[in-house]
Order: sequence, then structure tokens, then C-alpha cells
Amino acid sequence: MATCVPDVLHAQEIDDTAASVQAPAARPKLSSNRWQEDWSALADPALRTQWGDALKYIPLSDADKNTYLSLGANLRERTEMSDAASFGIGNPDNTYLLQRWQLHADLRFASYWQAFVQVEDARTVNKQVIGGADRNPWDLRLAFLAYVRRFDAGTFKARVGRQDFAFDLQRFVSLRDGPNVRQSFDAIWADWETGQWRFIGFVSQPVQYDDRHPFDDTSSHRFRFNTLRVERLVLGGNELSAYYSRYSRDGARYLDATGDERRDVYDARFAGKAAGLDWDVEGMAQRGHVGGKDIDAWGSGARVGYTWNAGWRPRIGLQFDAASGDGRRGDGRLGTFNPLFPNGYYFTLAGFTGYANLRHVKPSLTLQPIARLTVMGALGFQWRESTRDAVYVQPNIPLPGTAGQGGHWTGAYAQLRVDYAFNANFTGAVEAVHYDAGRVIRLSGGHDGDYLGIELKTLW
Repeated sequence: MATCVPDVLHAQEIDDTAASVQAPAARPKLSSNRWQEDWSALADPALRTQWGDALKYIPLSDADKNTYLSLGANLRERTEMSDAASFGIGNPDNTYLLQRWQLHADLRFASYWQAFVQVEDARTVNKQVIGGADRNPWDLRLAFLAYVRRFDAGTFKARVGRQDFAFDLQRFVSLRDGPNVRQSFDAIWADWETGQWRFIGFVSQPVQYDDRHPFDDTSSHRFRFNTLRVERLVLGGNELSAYYSRYSRDGARYLDATGDERRDVYDARFAGKAAGLDWDVEGMAQRGHVGGKDIDAWGSGARVGYTWNAGWRPRIGLQFDAASGDGRRGDGRLGTFNPLFPNGYYFTLAGFTGYANLRHVKPSLTLQPIARLTVMGALGFQWRESTRDAVYVQPNIPLPGTAGQGGHWTGAYAQLRVDYAFNANFTGAVEAVHYDAGRVIRLSGGHDGDYLGIELKTLW
């Protein structure tokens, strides 16, 4: 229902099948990942009941209902009011509009194949400071060929081309749906699913965005992200997973290191639910080097909650997060955690802080007064892991003047979010955040911040 992943949601890995399995003779559920939708059910004329259904299922074979073309579109409009982006350091009070328009074509053919193309136009109106994930006028976001085949022993899936993927709660590998420009990868992906096991491997070059001209986004061997991952369902439907990634970026820059970055990433996660209880625990270690300095970094996160099966379905949640910072300059070691590809809304949509050099505690309460309405309120408390490293704003940008001064306390924030689904195609959300800045931010010239975001999203 919501465009972000609030505390109310149980831990889920985003499904990456080329054709999500749908119940027979049922319309598919609309997804933010439009390539997962299977519209073959509309081969039955009785199900073509909505405007535009003639374009959602265009049959290409009289003999095979699964050979068809489907067209679709997404539109997201978000107005944001922020009086202290980066806590006001170099960023003025600003009210602006973020607009994201996407068009796609999905071709299914020859029983096992899918060709998917999506173009995107992401723009800003009145935004005074433009970041790398704010603008991308008319460019190719997705273009891949997928193959899915089921055998007696299991299911094989593969994709090649420009695609996106995300793991788990998207702490570190995400679609980046919160910002205006989502993250894509030029990649070769394969996985094998058998019984309770799933094995995934991919090699990729993250897409780098350029907003000067249409269709000017690129990727190259200078920035690579390759992964091997294994998943296992345990104790019923609970999820246990682990992966190794090699993150390579030429010309990386940190406060205490500059040079080619070669980062080995080791991640493990356990998530599940039992009765009203849900949990998600993840830990990551990072080794390697940036230039001549060795990497010794780590990050971790945990969410736990309990939902009562009563009126308004109240859920009490508690979230813990921590990530290492650099301990001492000039010691030949870099301790600053790299959050890889964070989702941009893991803490709040306001984006006051990023997932580096931090300790974070967040209790929350979520209510569902009516079926289509969700209300979440939370308080967040943040500290630095190392006072010798900076306070970081999203995604992992050091706040000028914060390294080496002030104490551990970074600040506290209050968050209120309301999500409403008008229907299956149209949703809305409002989020308000107030951040009370700590002494280290004030010493660097920053101040408290207020944020208000109003969002409408339609899918067709």
C-alpha cells in the first residue's frame, strides 16, 4: 500500500521472479516492480472489466494465452517541504515538487521468456539543491531478457540486461524507491530454487545517472557489484540467508582514505514471524582496502514487533541499528561503514542521516483504524559510533565540520506517517518529521530540522 517500508511491515524479500505466480483466473496484484505482474489471466474476456484492459493484455498467439504484450505506466508526485536539509549546512529552506513518470512494455513469449523495457522521466520543480537521485529526464531504467523454467528438481531463473533487485528490508541492497530516481544495474542474474533452498548469483555494474540529456545514463567496469547468496526456509516459513559481495569502485573518496575501493562484504540475516511476533536481524562485515588503507567496518540492524489481533490491529515495534565509523586518522585502517545501495527511507523519508557511523534506537506504534488506512508514529534516538568520524547524511555523505568534535549524541527525531489506499491503482501518503539536532551538529553550524512530504501515486 505504501511507497515506503514502514515499521508495520513484516520482513519480506522482494520477489524477483520474471513472472510472479498468480492464482488461476485472477487479476494480478499491482506491484512497484511492474515486471513481476502476470496479465495472462485477462485471456478470459470476462475479467477485462477495467479501463485500459485492452492494453494490459494484447494477445499475440491464438494457441497460447501466455504469449502476449502488456503496457503500463506509473506516476508519482511528491511535494516536500524541508527547512534544514543536511541540517541547514549549505542548504536553504526549500519547498519543491518531485515527479516520477514511468512507462513500460512487457512481452511474454515462447513459454519461458520475458522481454521487459521501462523508460523513466524524473524531474524536480523549484528544488534548489539537486542531488544525484533527484533528476533523470527521459532515460532507460530497465531493459532485460528473462528466462524462467520449472523442472522436477526445481526452478531456474535468469536475467540479462538493465534490471533492479533488492534484498530483505533493503537496508543495504535496495530499489531506492524513496528518492526520485530508482537504482538500476546492468547485470547478469541467475538463481536456482529447490525445496527450501534458493541459490543466487549475479555480476553487475550499477547504473550511474546523468541529468544533462535524455538517454545518457551509463555503467562501466570502474564500478562493479557482484554477489553470491544462499537462502533457506527454516522452522516453517522463517528466512535464513547469507551472501558474499565484492564491491569495486575506482577513485573512491572517504574522509581518511582515497583511491580504488575493493570491499569484501559478508552478510547474514534471520527473519520470520510467530503468532503476533515478527523479527528481522541482519549483520554485515566489510573487509578489503581503499587505496593503501585496509577496511575494517561493520553494520547491523534489527527490527522486532508484536501485532495484536484486535481492533485497529496495534503493532508495537522496536528497531536497533548500528554501523562503524573510522577510529583514528592516519592509522592505516578505514573503519567507515559503506551502506552500499541504501533505500533512502529506512529511517525516514526526510533523509536527515545515513547508515554510517551511527547507533540508532527507534520505538514505534502502528495502527490500522480502517482497512485502507495505516498510521505510524515513532521516536528515533541517534548517536555516533566514533566521535573521530563525521555525522553522515544520506546516502553516506559526511556532514562538514562534524568529524573530531562534539560527543557521541547526534540527536532525536519524531516521525508521523499516514498511508491510505484509495483503490488498487491509487495511493497517498503523508509523512512529517522533526529532528532535534545534537551538540555536534550545532557546533558545525547546523540546526534542528522539520520535514513534510505529501505523496500521491497511481499505477496502471
